[in-house]
Formats: sequence, C-alpha cells, structure tokens
Amino acid sequence: MAIGDSIFAMIQTAAIVPPPLQRGDVIDLDLLSWGRLGEAMATHDGRDVFVFGGIPGESVSAEVVAVRRKYVAAQVLSVNRPSPHRVGPPCPYFGRCTGCQWQHVSYAAQLNAKAGIVADALERIGNFHNPQVLDAIPSPKPFGYRNHARFNVWRSTGSLGFTHRERRRFVQIDRCLLMNDRTNELLAQLQDRCNETSALSIRASDATGDYLVQPTLKNSDVPVPTGQKRYRESVAGHEFWVASPSFFQVNVEQAGRLAELAIDALRLSGAETVVDAYAGVGAFSVLLAPHAARVIGIEESTAAIADAVENAANLPNVEFISGKVEDVLPGLEVIPDAVVLDPSRTGCQPSVLETLLELAPPRIAYVSCNPQTLARDLAMLCQRYRVESLQPVDMFPQTHHVECLASLSLKPAQAEIVLASASPRRRALLSDLNIDFRVAPSNIPEDPEPGEPPEWMVRRLSREKALAVAEQESADSGYYVAADSTVVLDGESIAKPADAGEARDMLTRLRGTAHQVTTGITVYDAATRRCVTESHTADVLMRDFSDTEMERSIASGTPMDKAGAYAIQDDEFRPASLQSGCYSNVMGLPACRVVEILAEMGCELPDRADMTVPPGCTMSCPLSHPQPSTAHGEPVEPHPASSTASHIPPVIPTSPTVIPASPTVIPAKAGIQKLPDSEASP
Repeated sequence: MAIGDSIFAMIQTAAIVPPPLQRGDVIDLDLLSWGRLGEAMATHDGRDVFVFGGIPGESVSAEVVAVRRKYVAAQVLSVNRPSPHRVGPPCPYFGRCTGCQWQHVSYAAQLNAKAGIVADALERIGNFHNPQVLDAIPSPKPFGYRNHARFNVWRSTGSLGFTHRERRRFVQIDRCLLMNDRTNELLAQLQDRCNETSALSIRASDATGDYLVQPTLKNSDVPVPTGQKRYRESVAGHEFWVASPSFFQVNVEQAGRLAELAIDALRLSGAETVVDAYAGVGAFSVLLAPHAARVIGIEESTAAIADAVENAANLPNVEFISGKVEDVLPGLEVIPDAVVLDPSRTGCQPSVLETLLELAPPRIAYVSCNPQTLARDLAMLCQRYRVESLQPVDMFPQTHHVECLASLSLKPAQAEIVLASASPRRRALLSDLNIDFRVAPSNIPEDPEPGEPPEWMVRRLSREKALAVAEQESADSGYYVAADSTVVLDGESIAKPADAGEARDMLTRLRGTAHQVTTGITVYDAATRRCVTESHTADVLMRDFSDTEMERSIASGTPMDKAGAYAIQDDEFRPASLQSGCYSNVMGLPACRVVEILAEMGCELPDRADMTVPPGCTMSCPLSHPQPSTAHGEPVEPHPASSTASHIPPVIPTSPTVIPASPTVIPAKAGIQKLPDSEASP
C-alpha cells in the first residue's frame, strides 16, 4: 500500500470514531428499561445513558445534561415514538425539578413498573426464581399526599425550592403538587422570607392541622411561628406525636393500609407477643396493640422513643426498649410469636437476621422502602422462612420509589435433596458426601444456542434441568441440584462425543493442550423459590499421549461416558492433570460449592467431618478442612470464588433497657453509636 493510501485509510478510520459526548449535545435514543433512579435507560456508543422524562419502549431526542465517569445523564427534548403510557405532566416545574420522575407516566403504568422493580430486585439480587409479586396497591391520592417537604433556599432572595439532580440548578417552587394542602399553605407564607438558612423542613398534617417548621426563623417578616420540636399526625384514627428528627411515613392514608397488611400477615389471634423492630414513634406498635397480648417496640432514636412512649401511654400491653435492634433482640427475655421489621433504606444488620433465624418466630412481616436491601435480607431469612406474599404499596406516587410488605412463615424443617441428573459421577460425588438424595433426571435437550459462550451455556442448562424436574413434580419443598459440564478449548465448547469417531477427534484436539473444564451448577429451593446458579472453571493440562493409549481408551467407552471430561480420575489412562481449580468440578459437580449453597439455603446436612472428597482433590476448601456444623448455628464460610456467600458476624447479646408505656424515658445505652437518621427514607 502506498504511503498516501495508508494516510487516507487512517483519516477515514479516525473520521468514523465519534467525538466524546459533551453537555448540550442532542442525541437520538431508543429507551430500553427503567434505571435505578426512575430514568429510562439507553446506550450510546457503548455508554449507559439515563434519560429523564422518557419511558421504556420510546424513541426520543434527548439533550445531554451531564457527562459522568460511569454514565451520561440526558433529558428528553422531543418524543419521536411515544409510549401508550405517556401522559401530560400536570406540574409546571416538571423537568426543571427532578423531585418527581414519573408525572409523564400514566398512574396504572407507574403501578405496574413498581411491581416490576420489586420482582427484578428479588430475582437479580435475592436469586428468587419468578417471584410472585402482587399488584401494587394504588394510593388514594396520586397527588397531594405528602406531609413532609425539605426545601433548599436561595439565600439571596430567601426563596424556597428544589435543585435539579444533574444540572444542580435551583428551581423556586410556589406550590408542589405532591404536598398536602397544609404544607402548601405554609410554603406560600414562608416563600421569599427564609434567607437566614440554606435549607428548611415543613411537616404538616391535613387531619390535625398541626405542623412544624425547622429551623427556627428570626425574620420578623415570617408570618407563622417556626422552630416547633414536634407536631401531631393522624393515621387510621390514631394521633401520633412526631418529633422533628423522627421518621414518619409521608403518606398517611397508605401508612394505615400498610399497618392493616402487616396485621393480616402476622395472623394474630390476640394471644401473641409481637416485636416491633425499628419502632420509630410507635405507629405499628400502637396499631398492633388491639390484636396482640403484648407488643415490644425497639428503637434507638431517643427523640422517636420519647414520642412512642407518649403515643402508647394508654396502652398497657405496649412497651418500648431503647437501643439498636441488633443489640436488643438477642437479649429479649421472651421468644416472640411474630415480628414486624421496618428498617431504614439500608435494611437490617446481618446480626439481626441471624438472631431471627435462631429465635425462629413463626411469622415475620418485613416492611421495606428499598427493594434491593429487601431482596438481600430475604435471601438470608429464607434459610428458615418462605415468602408467602410480596405486596407493593404505592406510598410515593409520581416517583420511582416503592414500599413493599413481605409476609414470611417458617418453611418445613426438613426437605429432601433431588439430583436432577442421571450422571453416575455426580451420584457418586453426592454419595461420598454422605448426603441422602434421590435421582430424578430432567431429560431435557442439551443443545447449545447459537453464539452462546460456554459459561452461559452450562449455567442455562443446569438451571433448566433443576427447574424442569421441580416443575414436573409440582414441588413446593425440596432442594433440586443440577449441573452441566463442558470442555473449553480456545473459548469453544467441545461437546460430549457420540461415537468412537467423535471421541477420536476430541482427544486428538485436546492432546498436549492446556484448556478448561467449566461446570454450571444450580440449586433450587422449591419452598422459597430461591434459585442459585453459578459456573466454575478448572484449568487442565492434557499430556501428549500416544495413539495406542488413545485407541485403548476409546475402545473402553470412557470418553463417551464422561461428557468430554476424559475421566481425569481414570487411573489407567491418566490423560490429564489439574492445574488450578476444583477437582470435583472437572468430574462434573463442584462438591464443596454445592454443600455451601445447600447450607446457605438452610438445608439439613451431615457433619462435614463425615463428608469424603475425591482422592485427587488437593484444593483447600471447606470440605478438605472440615469443621462441625449445625443446621442453623454457625454460618457457612464463603467459598473463595463465590459471589453469593456472605459472612455473618456473631451475635453479641446485650441486656436491654425496658421502658414501660409511660412518659418516663430511659435513653439508649451509652457507647452505642447512632446510625444516620432514618428520615433519609423517601
């Protein structure tokens, strides 16, 4: 090629490389799904783009408003192909203010999306297969429902408003369509008079007319009193004192509905002892009181627990304990019959979940405003519990936020293990582990899909096998174990040979090579619908054997029997040696990881000292260094290659401080570090 031609080719190549996106650029996008903060997601030149004002399925032109290191933020300018769910946003500030994300989405579509967000988190984070999420319960008020607003202040004018999340531009708000009438009345009275502060909070009740404004304003032009320490709110006919730093639900109509759902989920007869964990100002405790013999609320915020004591002053069966749930719960003098969990967005501390697994109250109602942490915590609780229902409740219309109540009950203490495979090697591996199981082959087709990477293929096939057998048996309990293995050479999967000719071709290709054996495993707990699927790879070196040795092995039928894994355990042929990874993985089932997953799911297993690993296994793992274990005692140590195992620190019992339902308040113990205020919730 001439030098001129080469330069021309370089210029042509450079010309097709798109310039980096900049703020103000307008790009055409096809919107694919909902993002984490309520935007619609798209991709542009390999980058994730989060588009405010879009709906999945739409084609839009959008302005780039920010270019971040990991993503691009954009905002819809025009809609080229609209969604049937698109409506006109009624708020004049929509788009300039990002407090509402979904005013342009019909309310029915918002509810469907929120149920989908819960299901996605349960499946993606909690490993729940096809979680049965109920339809979201709509809010009686799609607008005008919030009793709490936190405004930014433009100091030069004293104006109240909100700040665009990406542009960081202040927008003065004279009336917010999400706020209740009392809050908007106070907003109008305070507007342009607040330049002595940078932020201002209003909490106000339409039902009681009471309110608080923080901080205290000294401006003589402010026409209303400010600086109140607490105010009165009403839920389900009960009035509650709420201190300024205390958490309280912003949608009181839905808060009452949520309490009804929790009471129904616990199936109380009136004779039970109920623990209200993360009790706040005692709303659940007060509403539970008529349905239980005893209610014990646990709360670490001194301001909230002071309100709780006053709110329950006339209820002799309600008491409160000051302290962190993780410190108080292990030291209770009584095992509760039921527990309500209502943590902040961060979810429960691992030690709280471990204590619940040990106490094993028959029923739990878990209230969550964060589907991600809910999914994480339910995955651990499902060691002993099954999720009976998942009920989203729309506490926050016009936004992507969603509340959900999960109803849990104890699952059967014992359940059988089912091996969804006819492989004699896998049967032998489980038998050597001293595990009782039965065999139920899936008999599903094992063909690869076009262009499917080997790791994806073995994961898919193992999952399909386990779920197929569970579905065939209409199982509502039991642990279904399945696996699929393949030899991988230069990224290509080599299938199990069907005859001597294919075996010869396979062994000839592998002879003298370093390659991999990849095994996909799935364990499905039919009682909880948790389904963990993984793949594990071992590096193998095939020796340069002779043609005579190869023909002798082919004549024995071994290559056709071993799914292409050429029998690394064959003492006569000895074709290969393990270089790294799990020996039993090459045999078709990584035994150590299967044991760990079963234990994480709460399956009753033999003591590890009674489990036998294959004699060729030299990798350090929990089975090669056994420790005594109990069904629900010491947690399983995580496998080095596992992303699903988690270590749970031991529970440290403490002596709780009991507070009777009287105005006397005993503060939380000295030395206990306070968590960030739960008001960070939506």
